[in-house]
Amino acid sequence: MGGRRRTRRVVGVAVLSVVVGAVAGCRGSSGDEDAPDGATSAPAATSSPTDRAAPTEPATTPEELDMRIRLTIGDQRLEATLTDSAASRDLLAQLPVTIDMSDHGGVEKTGPLPAPLSTDGQPDGADPDPGDVGYYAPGHDLVLYYGDQSYFPGIVVLGRLDGGAAESIADLDGAVTVTVEASDD
Repeated sequence: MGGRRRTRRVVGVAVLSVVVGAVAGCRGSSGDEDAPDGATSAPAATSSPTDRAAPTEPATTPEELDMRIRLTIGDQRLEATLTDSAASRDLLAQLPVTIDMSDHGGVEKTGPLPAPLSTDGQPDGADPDPGDVGYYAPGHDLVLYYGDQSYFPGIVVLGRLDGGAAESIADLDGAVTVTVEASDD
C-alpha cells in the first residue's frame, strides 16, 4: 500500500509541474521579470501569426490593393474600392469591360455584364446607399447607385465609389457608356 501512495504522489507532482509550466507559458512572460527569488522562468512559447490578436487598424494587403477599379465615363475617371467577395472577384476576372448603362428611377445606372457573378456568401438582397457599386443578380447587371434605392431582392453590394463620384454620376443625364478596369493606384 505504501508503494501505491508514493506513486500517486510522484504522478501528482509531475502533473502539477506540467500545469504550472503551462500557466506560466500562457502568461506571455518571456523573461525573468516575474520569476520569484531570482529564479529563471522558461521562455514562453512563440505563437503563430494566427494566434496573435489582430492589430487595431488592419494593414493593407496586396489582395486589398487589387480590389480597386477605375470607371471611365466620357472624360471622367472615377475610382471605387470593392469588398472581398466571390462576386467582386468574378467582376475583377472580367475586366476590362465596356458597359452601356441606362438610367433607372433617377437613382442608379445599370448595364449588363458579359457573364454572371457568383453570389456565394451573399444575402438574398440589399439596401444600397448612394455611392455603392452593386450587382443586380437577376439581370447580371453592374449598378452604380447615385440615389436612395431601398432594399430589393437580388442586389449585391460589391463596393463603394470614392469621394464625390456618386454626385458625378447623378449629373449625367440618360444612358452612358462606362469602361471598367482594374485600377493600378
